[in-house]
Amino acid sequence: MTEADTRPREESRRLLIVEDDAGFARTLSRSFERRGYRVRSLQDAAGLPAILEEFAPDYAVVDLRLGGASGLTCVQVLHARYPAARIVVLTGFASISTAVEAIKLGATNYLTKPSDSDDIERAFGRVEGDVDAGLAVRPTSIKTLEWEHIHQVLAEVDFNVSEAARRLGMHRRTLARKLDKRHLPNG
Repeated sequence: MTEADTRPREESRRLLIVEDDAGFARTLSRSFERRGYRVRSLQDAAGLPAILEEFAPDYAVVDLRLGGASGLTCVQVLHARYPAARIVVLTGFASISTAVEAIKLGATNYLTKPSDSDDIERAFGRVEGDVDAGLAVRPTSIKTLEWEHIHQVLAEVDFNVSEAARRLGMHRRTLARKLDKRHLPNG
């Protein structure tokens, strides 16, 4: 443990945003600063170790997809270093498999885009499960199941399309066409 890990916190509203969309990160930062948070922002995982040397977050918002990399790595690093931090994973293309993995790695919650600072702040506050959560009335469609399986394989190979296609037993161009049809956002 470093001195930064053991020293008392001056304030308990430090927020780290790891988001590759600079405009969205700026908007979130301003909104949370108005709410009294001290905010730091990163566009990729590369700068995470350095920022954690000087900034001990109580809260974090991590984009699931950071360019071609997975934000789950950030979740793992953040949780290992600051286990009490409340981490919300934010994504534009949710899947059951990445939600489960995010929670296993230490995320407090998992939200799909579009989400705003109100949604995120509510997610920070929800650390307990809800036994009264509604169950899905409609069964999952074949297309949704297919997409979740494709996304799970993509996440396992860090979004390497060629390797994912090989593991899925399909031609790379077929997988690329399926991904193009989904109009994947950057996170």
